[in-house]
Amino acid sequence: MLKKTGRDREKTGVIGRKSKKRLKVLVVNYEFPPLGGGGGLAARDLAIEWVKGAEVHVLTSWLKGLPFYEEVNGIHVHRTRIILRKSMDVATFVSMLSYLVFGIFKGVRLCGKHRFDVINTHFAVPSGPLGYVLSRFFRIPNVLSLHGGDIYDPSEKNSPHKHWFLKRAVRFIINRADRIVAQSGNTRDNALTYYGPSQDVSIIPLAFHPPRVRKASRSELGIGRDEFVLITIGRLIRRKAIDTMINALAKLPDKNITLYIVGDGPEREFLSSLADQMGLRERVVFLGHVEDKEKFSYLSVADLFVSTSLHEGFGIVFLEAMHFGIPIVCSNYGGQVDFLADGENALLIGAGDVTACASSVRRFHKDRVLYARCARNNMKKVRDFYADSVARRYMDMFTALSTRGEE
Repeated sequence: MLKKTGRDREKTGVIGRKSKKRLKVLVVNYEFPPLGGGGGLAARDLAIEWVKGAEVHVLTSWLKGLPFYEEVNGIHVHRTRIILRKSMDVATFVSMLSYLVFGIFKGVRLCGKHRFDVINTHFAVPSGPLGYVLSRFFRIPNVLSLHGGDIYDPSEKNSPHKHWFLKRAVRFIINRADRIVAQSGNTRDNALTYYGPSQDVSIIPLAFHPPRVRKASRSELGIGRDEFVLITIGRLIRRKAIDTMINALAKLPDKNITLYIVGDGPEREFLSSLADQMGLRERVVFLGHVEDKEKFSYLSVADLFVSTSLHEGFGIVFLEAMHFGIPIVCSNYGGQVDFLADGENALLIGAGDVTACASSVRRFHKDRVLYARCARNNMKKVRDFYADSVARRYMDMFTALSTRGEE
C-alpha cells in the first residue's frame, strides 16, 4: 500500500488508464477507513476501482491521530476537522453536524481547485446536505448513494423515517440529487415508501474486494480444534441486536459452541454483563475493534456467521463471510435477502427470534449436508459482487452525467 501524508498537502499523478477524458470524482462521506463501518468500506472499495481510470478525491472526517491529507492507493483522502468524536466505530450527533459545517469550507476549496465532474455522496444524512451544497454551488452533478440505515433504522426513535423534521430534510436531499442509488431492493423500497422520490432509484450493490490472506490456524488464535465457532462482525449498537444471539447461545448447552464478537461500541458493557448473567463468560469472546488482517484471520477459521440485526441496508460483512465459504444465520428482513436464500446459502429467521436463532445454529452444527451446500453456494454467489463490475456501473452513470453537462 502506497501512502503519502502531510497536512492538507495535494499531489497529482494518480495511476490509471489513458482515456479521452479523465473524470474527476469527489466522494463525500463522513466516514472512510479507518473510521466507521461498512459504508466507509464500500466507498473505499469503489474508489480503489475508479482510480484505474479517474482522479478520485474523498472528503471525510478527521480523528486525532489521522493525517488531514493522505494519498492511499491513488485515492486523495482529505479529512476535515470535526468535534466530539472519540471513537473509530461510532459517530456522535455533534461530530456529524460539525462535519457539515467544517466540510463546507474544505469542500469549497477542493471544488474550486479541482473542478470535479461529478460528486458521489454517501448517506442521505449526515453527508447528504454537504454533497447537496457543493453540487448546487459549483453546478456539479450529484449521485446520492443510500446505505439503508441513513433513511430507515427501526431501533432508533429519531430515525429519519419516523421523525417529522428529519423525514422532510431527507426527502429534500433525495429529491435534489441528480441520481439516486440504493444498495439493495430493501433500501430502494424504504426510499419509495417513506420519501416519495421524484425519480427512479437505481440498485447497485456494494462492491467487494476478496481479501488476499492465508487461512489462519486455530492454535495461533487460541481457538480449540473441537470448537464450533460462531462469529459476528459489526458496531455494538442497538440495531445489531447482538443480545439476541447471546440469549440464543444460552439455549445451546453444548459448551463447544462459542461466539466471537468483532467490533466495539456503546452496547459492549451491556452485552458483556448479559453474557456473564447467562453463565457464558467462557463461551462469548469480545475481540473489540481489530484491523482487517486480524478480522479475516478469525473469519477464515469460523464455522458460522451470525447476524441478528434488526435491519441491514446490505451488509458487506455477509460478503466477507461468503468469501470464506461460511454458512450464515441472519434476519429475514433487510438488503441481505437480495442474495441470501433460506436453505440455499443461509437460514433466515425473524428479527429478535431467540428460539429460531438457536435452532438454526443447531441445524448447521448437526446437518453436514445442509452445511456443505450453503458453504459451496456462498463461495459461488459472492462473485456477483466483485468490485470491478460494480464500480463500472457507477462509472457509466458518472460518464453519462458529465457528458450531459457538456451538451
